[in-house]
Amino acid sequence: MKILVTGAAGFIGYHLCERLLSLGHIVVGLDNINDYYDVNLKYARLKNLGIAENDIEYNKAIISDLHGETFQFVKMNLEDQINLPLLFEIQNFDIVCNLAAQAGVRYSIEQPMKYVESNIVGFVNLLECVRHAGVKKLVYASSSSVYGMNKKIPFSTEDNVDYPISMYAATKKSNELMAHTYSHLFGIETIGLRFFTVYGPWGRPDMAMFLFTEAILNDKPIKVFNDGNLSRDFTYIDDIIEGVVATLLVERKEKTSYSLYNIGNSKPVKLMDFIEAIEKTTQKSSIKEMYPMQPGDVEKTWADTESLEMDYRYKPDTSIQDGVDSFIDWFNSYYFK
Repeated sequence: MKILVTGAAGFIGYHLCERLLSLGHIVVGLDNINDYYDVNLKYARLKNLGIAENDIEYNKAIISDLHGETFQFVKMNLEDQINLPLLFEIQNFDIVCNLAAQAGVRYSIEQPMKYVESNIVGFVNLLECVRHAGVKKLVYASSSSVYGMNKKIPFSTEDNVDYPISMYAATKKSNELMAHTYSHLFGIETIGLRFFTVYGPWGRPDMAMFLFTEAILNDKPIKVFNDGNLSRDFTYIDDIIEGVVATLLVERKEKTSYSLYNIGNSKPVKLMDFIEAIEKTTQKSSIKEMYPMQPGDVEKTWADTESLEMDYRYKPDTSIQDGVDSFIDWFNSYYFK
């Protein structure tokens, strides 16, 4: 099939492109390569997909040096209401996977308009393109942040999520509502995926895994929020990709036009245990600076993935130590080669 992957230069998007290509699909990657974090990391991911930085121009389809016609990359903003519809007309996609978004919980408190432009205006524009191009299936990234201060654990897609505590979470909740509207009105199958703290090789520099590893290896202090009384459902990238690919390619027995799933490890890890796993692999002790709870943060996340397991036989199997080992192997090879 021909599949559009937005956010293709991002952490999850890059890994998804690699996996879909290995399965023999034709992939078109789209990304605006914004500077929210180091663009060199984004260009390095694209280089692994056969796309040279010097060849990239806005709204120019580039054919991969490694994969030929089976992978093309286009630099474009999701909110581009002129060129995105034209891309859909030219490419005739079978499925769309939207992983493009302005990421970051804390940054959304400082720069809310960036989230409105990319995550709301951009998502509506994408829905319109899917609708008018006749694409029958859209899988899109939501987030565990939509659960806000939910006290019930594990978090279930049946829970009320009307109380987001960051602008990022609010935009992700809005995506789910808009997807529901388009499924109802136009018969488009939409599947929203609430990701839980994704980590692994090629991960984002603003995430805890990256920040802690970099600081520990360089004998710098790490910031530990809420005095370390946090736990996260850390989910290794390969397990995330397994779930995304299943929702894209597997036909459910009982298909509904609108669905939501949690994608997580379903095994919350205490922040201090996470730090200890990094210390074990690096063979270095961390210097901890304790900070209070930050605006937009929650104390605990824990994914109920029962529906994903039932519909797609999804079951993560990467332990936190194995995942940390793999990330640090990549980190050392990328930064100290």
